Amino acid sequence: MGTLLRIGGTLWPYRKRIFLSVICAVLVSALWSLNLSITYPIVRVLFENDSLHTYVDAEIVGIEAEIEKFSDILREADQSDTSHRANIQRKLNDASQRLVFKQWLRTTVLPWIPSNKFDTILAILALVILATVMKGTFQYAQELLVGSVVYASSNDIRRDSFEHVMDLDYQSVQSQGSAQLTSRLTNDVNILSEGLRLSGSLLVREPLKAICCILAAMLFNWRLTCISMLVLPLIGIVFYRAGRILRSVATGTMETMGNIYHCISETFDSTRVVIAFNGQPHHREQLVSANKDYYDTSMKLIRVGALMRPATELLAIIGFIGILVPGAYLVLNNTDKIAGIKLASGPLGIAELTTLYVLMAGILDPVRKLSGVFPVIKRSSAAAERIFAVTDQLTNVPETETPVPAVTHAKHILFDNISFRYESSEETFLDHPPTLQDVSLKVNFGEVVAVVGGNGSGKSTMISLLPRLIDPAIGTVKIDGVDIKDLALKDLRKQIGLVTQDTMLFDDTIYNNVLYGNPQATATEIESAIKQAHAADFISLLPQGLSTHVGAKGQKLSGGQKQRISLARAIVRNPSILILDEATSAIDAESEAVIYDVLREFSKGRTVFIISHVINQQFVDLIDRIVVLEAGQIIADGTHGDLMANSPEYERLVQSDVVKRAA
Repeated sequence: MGTLLRIGGTLWPYRKRIFLSVICAVLVSALWSLNLSITYPIVRVLFENDSLHTYVDAEIVGIEAEIEKFSDILREADQSDTSHRANIQRKLNDASQRLVFKQWLRTTVLPWIPSNKFDTILAILALVILATVMKGTFQYAQELLVGSVVYASSNDIRRDSFEHVMDLDYQSVQSQGSAQLTSRLTNDVNILSEGLRLSGSLLVREPLKAICCILAAMLFNWRLTCISMLVLPLIGIVFYRAGRILRSVATGTMETMGNIYHCISETFDSTRVVIAFNGQPHHREQLVSANKDYYDTSMKLIRVGALMRPATELLAIIGFIGILVPGAYLVLNNTDKIAGIKLASGPLGIAELTTLYVLMAGILDPVRKLSGVFPVIKRSSAAAERIFAVTDQLTNVPETETPVPAVTHAKHILFDNISFRYESSEETFLDHPPTLQDVSLKVNFGEVVAVVGGNGSGKSTMISLLPRLIDPAIGTVKIDGVDIKDLALKDLRKQIGLVTQDTMLFDDTIYNNVLYGNPQATATEIESAIKQAHAADFISLLPQGLSTHVGAKGQKLSGGQKQRISLARAIVRNPSILILDEATSAIDAESEAVIYDVLREFSKGRTVFIISHVINQQFVDLIDRIVVLEAGQIIADGTHGDLMANSPEYERLVQSDVVKRAA
């Protein structure tokens, strides 16, 4: 119910269109039952050799005689026998209502109907054609209205989910995985859209058609109609039990589709490695396994859905027979009772029975369609739960409700007694050692600080705290004495520039990739940043210059070129704090030297953090301090000379780098 209410909330802005679609569905259903009810006058004319005028006149005479009879009985009835008098009065009222209706037919409808029987049949068939055209028109309008609502609301859901993910912290996004998030925002939203479309069209229209047929059938014989309705609770039980199974299986199907997304995206993102290591068979096996899981769960869904249709049709046929058998008995024996139980207001005629037969068939068709729609509806419900699970996830880096005014960094940055542990399953969380433990560090404005250590030492994690990609479990990070949690995230990150090892360029032009660092930058500022990053030379050689598209993830550029564009993106931001996270570890020596030259100029008047496990002379000449991390703790802090003399761990890092470079 909570999921349905949330879906209803997304549909609420389009309530006017929804209301109009429901009106169209009501009109379609009424015209549907009208077309079926026309069976009655056709049978009267063709098989009972009776004109409608004669039939209505005879009905009026008969009802008037019936009213006179009941009136006489009521006058002669004992005044003290209130139960008997009330029963006769009800019959008298019922006859009076039927008389009013028949008189209305004679005075209003019959003047438009020819008295000739063949002409009457032609007029009825013309009415059927007109009603069918009108029904088709309203059905077309309903489908258009429902489609516009469904796809507009689906876009809203996808947009809102995407925006919510964009507000999550880095760790939360990574824990979901890009493949699973992509699956939920594409495949799951498409499944939800299909369910909403069927709900807005068939799930509204088909029950209304069945209800209109039931109401029409009750006008002809409410007693027999009620007998056929006894199967409705059994149909409800079938839908309920199948629904519980379908939801569980549908969730599994969408999870396995997420695994397929993961397999494909991981393979294509690692194409160079896959080809170089002849890893194609491994990835084929992965996809085959993921496909098999998807096939198995999908077949469970199909099996349950396939069983629903024959089961519901069988129950509907039983209800249909509930009218046909006693109705046939009444017609063949020209009576209105079976075993003393009154089942009709008078002897049942072939026209009444035929019309009831047709109307029951009219009920069977919606039931059959709904049994096919129901699995799709349950699948879309499971999809909605998966989508809303994303939008319900809370960020681990919440925005403060009362941010303090932003002040550009000009004094110092303080890491105060920081501890941090990455999320994991609840059972093993405490078994994992903390990534950072009791880390304290003060960096003055304008310092260039290198944070070094082996893999897994916690250096990248420590610096990720500064732009609040993650938040510490214990301790605080302060800029100029202000806890960064008290700053608006936008204000905090505006004064931080980031260059990473895995250079991420967007599938756009070089100009727009640099502009991404500062959307308010002018063309002059963009060109200046590119020159500072020593990227102007190679860009000038490109046929389209700054308008050159770099391709997905910058694949059209070399590693060094991508890194210079990334550096230009940080420069145009003009940050007071610059972070280089292993920014030179994946590029050639020439590009590395260029970047160090850039940093010598650009680092002036700002605080710079360089995260690296590479130690070389250019590195030493650039930095003011070196902080050494090991197992999540700061084990040394000082200049290169001090650490070489006093820190064996730092000396090993330097020696390791020398060996690497010699190799």
